[in-house]
Amino acid sequence: MPARALLLRQSQFLARRTAVRHASSTSEAASKASQSASSAASKAQEGLSKVTAAAGPAVSNAASALRKVGGPVGKVVSFVDSMVPPTVYYSKVGISLARLVFRGQNMTPPNLATFQSYFQPLINAARNPANLKSLNLPSPQGLLARVRNANKKEIAVAGVTAAEVIGFFTIGEMVGRMNIVGYRGEPVHEH
Repeated sequence: MPARALLLRQSQFLARRTAVRHASSTSEAASKASQSASSAASKAQEGLSKVTAAAGPAVSNAASALRKVGGPVGKVVSFVDSMVPPTVYYSKVGISLARLVFRGQNMTPPNLATFQSYFQPLINAARNPANLKSLNLPSPQGLLARVRNANKKEIAVAGVTAAEVIGFFTIGEMVGRMNIVGYRGEPVHEH
């Protein structure tokens, strides 16, 4: 029995030593991979900063030159310049909201073929206005005739839908301004 126990202890010792060697070699490989990844990331960041540093002054010089232009062009440039931050912000908000809705409803976005089949007639009509008749858009006379010939049920459905939209809008306004009537304003200073 003592020889068997001795062999068992030796095999356990060898197994531990082999495991330690493999663990150290694995950790060395992981640290080397981590170092190479951080090196690549730092090189990419350095390249990006060089490009940004080179392009930054050119873009800012062009933007400042366009801001100095007077007249209608200057007004358009200043309007576009003032609309860029809110547009970027609200586009990010919209994308985040769409992502939440898609995840919450377990939805998947349509594939490219579906987009192409849906929007291809519109693209063709934009390229060649002669193809506009192929879209089968209702004519204004047809819409007017449909409104004139609407029965009581259709009018009631349209009225209820309009009341719901107005009600939700009104409640949203009340929640947004945190007051039922009017907005909170600054006190009037009389001189």
